[in-house]
Amino acid sequence: MSSAAAADAPWRGRRLHVIGVAGAGMSAYARAAHQLGASVSGSDRSDSPYAQALHADGVLVPLIGHRAENIPSGDDVEVVYSSAIAEDNVERRAADQRGLRSMRRAELLGELSALRRTIAVAGAHGKTTTASMITVALRAGGLDPGYLIGGTLRDTGRGGDWGSGEWLIVEADESDRSLLSLAVEIAVLVNVELDHHDRFGSLHEVEQIYREFLVHAAQAVIWDRPELLALRDGPVVAYDVEPELFAGGSRFEFDGVSVELAVPGAHNARNAAAALSVARLAGVDLATAAAALATFSGAGRRFERLGASPGGAEVYDDYAHHPTEIAATLAAARTLAPKRLLAAFQPHLYSRTRALRREFGVALAGADLVAVLDVYPAREAAHDFPGVRGLAIAEATADAAPGKPTYWLPDRDSAARVLGALLAPGDLLVVMGAGDIDALGRSLVGDG
Repeated sequence: MSSAAAADAPWRGRRLHVIGVAGAGMSAYARAAHQLGASVSGSDRSDSPYAQALHADGVLVPLIGHRAENIPSGDDVEVVYSSAIAEDNVERRAADQRGLRSMRRAELLGELSALRRTIAVAGAHGKTTTASMITVALRAGGLDPGYLIGGTLRDTGRGGDWGSGEWLIVEADESDRSLLSLAVEIAVLVNVELDHHDRFGSLHEVEQIYREFLVHAAQAVIWDRPELLALRDGPVVAYDVEPELFAGGSRFEFDGVSVELAVPGAHNARNAAAALSVARLAGVDLATAAAALATFSGAGRRFERLGASPGGAEVYDDYAHHPTEIAATLAAARTLAPKRLLAAFQPHLYSRTRALRREFGVALAGADLVAVLDVYPAREAAHDFPGVRGLAIAEATADAAPGKPTYWLPDRDSAARVLGALLAPGDLLVVMGAGDIDALGRSLVGDG
């Protein structure tokens, strides 16, 4: 192989098998590994648009269902698994029995970040949108960055691409401490909250993780809050904005440049300010970056319009799975001035539901009508959390919003039936959660 070919495909000869490949993040890693020359296979418990895109683009044929025989033969296969894949997963066990190298997604992401100048976005909320905005701004500046995000970048229809430039934009996840595996040049911190109650015992413990993340970065871009800035010992770019909100967007001035966004909410204006700060550090003209963000239409599952119901209601999907995110999403939806704002929420994780049920109730009370589904367990098991159900959040919502209609609709079929009958012209429904509640929204607009 020539030196030029080796540089273009430095992972040629590697064989990777990705367990959990249908997820947004893991599918992006699989795509990057393929573009680097590796041979990639992968499996997941169910299909997804991310897996279908990998198939359509010739990256791999996704294997649906977990089986030991999914792992290709040979002793040089490396198995990569997401944080959602339990230790007793049949493919993980098979890899161990065969003596194959197994690694968490953090290890693979660390390898990828070591190949490029890396911009890593950290925080409890807003990582995907901020990383997407940074990607759009750098692409507009002609830098053709690589990106690996936890959703679909609508500009490209993909959650990841290696690009040809020198920069790589990634999300830095604190939930499994994978942010500490990254080689980071520019660290972005958008906020800090205790979100993963199954992994951290206190906010102080979370702050220590972010502190360690920031100390290794050459440059840091941080939301201008004293408690966040205190986590950085070194040069920092602090950002904040006070936007003017309007239906479906906002406008503000950023260092003398007028910025107008087509995505709603004050939180998205702050995300844009972070992206502009990063773009300038990366060498992109601020006016060019601002013009690019004016065309930004959002990331997949981030206040994404799904369509209209047969009765004429607008239906949106959002990944919000924490009270702060729910409150921000509902406030953004209010700027569209619906006759009624409806929220359907699917709690994510038993541990989070148990710890924040009252806070969820207060946040959901911002809607005019609320429906709560049962918990999406993800990596947790119901028997480890006896008595914890979405009903607790429905009850907390009713307590926080006396007189407002609140429905306990445990399964998706009952939610579709009841909400379908309730939706009327002028209504706006947001389905929210990090599980599979987007399928409910799509069914209500006749798409799936």
